[in-house]
Amino acid sequence: MEQAIKNIVIVGGGTAGWITAGILAAEHNADNGKLSPSPKLNITLIESPDVATIGVGEGTWPSMRTTLQKIGISETEFLISCDASFKQGSRFINWTRSHTDNQNNTINKIGDHYLHPFSLPMGTNEIDLCPYWLPHREHVNFADAVGQQNQLSQLFLAPKQITTAEYQFQNNYGYHLNAGKFSQLLQKHCTEKLGVIHIRDHVTAIHKKDNGDIAFLATKISGDIAADLFVDCTGVKSLLLGEQLKVPFVCKKSVLFNDSALAVQVPYASEDAHIASNTHSTAQTNGWIWDIGLPTRRGVGHVYSSGHTTQAEAEQQLVDYLKPTVGLDIDNLNIRSLSIAPGHRQVCWKNNCMAIGMASGFIEPLEASALALVEWSANTLAQQLPANRQVMDIVSSRVNKRFQQHWQQIIEFLKLHYVLSKRSDSDYWHDHRESLTIPDSLLEQLQLWQTQPPSRHDIQHTDVLFPAASFQFVLYGMDFETQMPDQLKPSLQNRAQQLFAENNKRTQGLKQLLPSNRELLNKIKQYGLSRI
Repeated sequence: MEQAIKNIVIVGGGTAGWITAGILAAEHNADNGKLSPSPKLNITLIESPDVATIGVGEGTWPSMRTTLQKIGISETEFLISCDASFKQGSRFINWTRSHTDNQNNTINKIGDHYLHPFSLPMGTNEIDLCPYWLPHREHVNFADAVGQQNQLSQLFLAPKQITTAEYQFQNNYGYHLNAGKFSQLLQKHCTEKLGVIHIRDHVTAIHKKDNGDIAFLATKISGDIAADLFVDCTGVKSLLLGEQLKVPFVCKKSVLFNDSALAVQVPYASEDAHIASNTHSTAQTNGWIWDIGLPTRRGVGHVYSSGHTTQAEAEQQLVDYLKPTVGLDIDNLNIRSLSIAPGHRQVCWKNNCMAIGMASGFIEPLEASALALVEWSANTLAQQLPANRQVMDIVSSRVNKRFQQHWQQIIEFLKLHYVLSKRSDSDYWHDHRESLTIPDSLLEQLQLWQTQPPSRHDIQHTDVLFPAASFQFVLYGMDFETQMPDQLKPSLQNRAQQLFAENNKRTQGLKQLLPSNRELLNKIKQYGLSRI
């Protein structure tokens, strides 16, 4: 029991497996991205040679910049190798109201839209600007009043310049990337630079100890592989945590209905077409369509509820969405069908096994929280790695509690988008607003937010995935009504006006300064970004 944790086996590759391997190695075995002379951990990743990455185009949060830096990957190499582009947030189109005229997918011509940006409101650490914006809501939207990214992203502008150093920015950003190429880059870096052992093999059996711990894995070619700690990155199969250790799956389909998706890769109309610097999420009759811009193509998909529509109807809506920009090639597209089991495991860590990624749960791609949760899980494991088996249960209990808190917040935040919608074109939107499908804690918050804006006091725990500002951007992007504040301190009111003015000035300045997303990516390909 007191034997030190030395050997870690990760089962499953893909983005989740390789991010976990990289973060563990960087935390314990590496110095500035280079392998130390005496590694503390032996990290082995076992990957089935037959499992392919879905690779529909994937979005990350700004946290990915920290992850890449920690692992020791150059941003220039990452952007070029992974066909990646810059993401400054998520734009929601036609979520508040339905529109019959959907023939043109140009944002400014299709009705309601708003941005949930990655940059926090101006002066966040000093003052909450939301109460001071409310009296002016008829004249300026919340995102424009407190930040620049709404206007800049509509102009397809990048978040930085070619002279801006790697991972630095004028406006906060994450990435859109090719998930398959990202896994390949991580695999190469982890095995060549961080000492991770890579085994391509099939796991044929899992053997346990008397206390319920996993003792070793039997493989087809490599024999038995033992470890002190196992990490389950086997995707929805959840081979170790779910199938072997019998951790129950908590289904959330009664709250968030989407259980199916159609995914397709589409070309740009021309080589110099604009690359959107935010994910486009366009509401449909019984779901929504994602549209992610990479340098060489777009990744597009329709997420929907099979309980409210058929696959044929969903596919027709996807085709109708694509027609204006894809044109005559529409019949040649390879549209793939995917199933979603919305929910999560009751815990992510049992005995000497922790599940990371889809092995621990998945809801739907709205707000792209999947990779952010992978990063949180991998960092948590790396930073709180138990010294020995004796203290592992203490650590796992603490991690499981935070895991459950994160899932509660993710579910409530995603549900918020549906609850606030005023669409009345289908039962799908009506059913989402039924109080029986809304978590009680979210109903309470919505009642409270009618009298005061979301604030840090509404967040019940630390280290949250979505801060109060995220709720503000969604609420007021979707025309939620909050009472005007009775009194505002004159001194803070003056400071708020100064920040509003500074924000407006900065917005106009950046419009002149920043290149387009495509222009910057082309320059990076040609010159690279500065390391300093």
